[in-house]
Amino acid sequence: MRIIGPLMGIAWLVFLIQPWIVAWDSPPGLARSLSLLAIIGLAASFAWVVLTQVGPQHQQRASARFSALVLGGQLVLVAISCLATAEQGLSGIVFVCVSAVFLLRDLRALLFAVFAVGVVIVVPRVIPGWQTDDELIISIALATFAVFGFTQLVLRNRQLQLAQDEVAVLAVERERERIARDMHDVLGHSLTVIAIKAELAGKVFDLDPDRSRAEIAEVQALARTALADVRGMVTATREVTLAGELAGARQAFDAAGVEAEVPGTIDEVPADLRELFAWALREGTTNVLRHSAATRVRVTMSCDTLTVDDDGYGPAVVDAVPGNGLNGLTERARLARAHVAVTASPLGGYRLVVTTKGAR
Repeated sequence: MRIIGPLMGIAWLVFLIQPWIVAWDSPPGLARSLSLLAIIGLAASFAWVVLTQVGPQHQQRASARFSALVLGGQLVLVAISCLATAEQGLSGIVFVCVSAVFLLRDLRALLFAVFAVGVVIVVPRVIPGWQTDDELIISIALATFAVFGFTQLVLRNRQLQLAQDEVAVLAVERERERIARDMHDVLGHSLTVIAIKAELAGKVFDLDPDRSRAEIAEVQALARTALADVRGMVTATREVTLAGELAGARQAFDAAGVEAEVPGTIDEVPADLRELFAWALREGTTNVLRHSAATRVRVTMSCDTLTVDDDGYGPAVVDAVPGNGLNGLTERARLARAHVAVTASPLGGYRLVVTTKGAR
């Protein structure tokens, strides 16, 4: 279409043959020569507009000043062509109207067509010897509206294609963010617990071989679970449950020697918040085990809030940049119309709060 489209537009130049013939058959002289040159100039300028303004490679609209110069020049050429062709030369104004559509690309082109119709109506009636041509008015209207509708259709199709491309790019970026977030949440928690249990197994290896073997067995089980989680994440079949995270948190805190107060039931938590609270509990557990050096943890839940408190180091910097895990949890909370807050805990360490209060 980059080639065929402009060629189809240039093919319209055959309609200038009639005024060319009239000018050619007129008496020799300056008027005849100027008319023939003006018709050639009008044809060349129209072909130039079509070649430079039509097609997907020409998406930038011409400036208003440039458009005015081109259209004004074409009108002058139409006027000069009438020196030897009389009213027959006015047929060139159709090409000026089509050029206006290609250059302006908005409703101003239709206003220009109204001006052209006025010229066709008025000029033949004020110049003696000229005959009116009402069919030319129909030609101007049909050509202008047809080309205007076609260009608007092409423009909307381009905009739609650009929008579809942008949506596809955003979908890919969101999927990448989801995979990165899930990888952090799944592997970060599992690998932290595996590291703690492996360290514990090494410490008690000589003192309590049976305990060490039990810890190693749990490390193996956790590794298999983590592998299954990764496979499930890739195939989008992984499911995180609040009850499972509560049990996992108790086990992880016990293995790390952290005194933990963990709710025994999840009955008061609404079904639509359980997955979010499960991710929040996983993130809180991972942060306690990896960063806080806490000896005591308290997890509380209500129908709209989950809180994880610890007595570890606490937030040294109030405005610290959140990590990937907290960013991922914040994104999940936003989708669930909740919000996340990290503050100092009454126990002396961190407090992680995920709540729907004031967010719904």
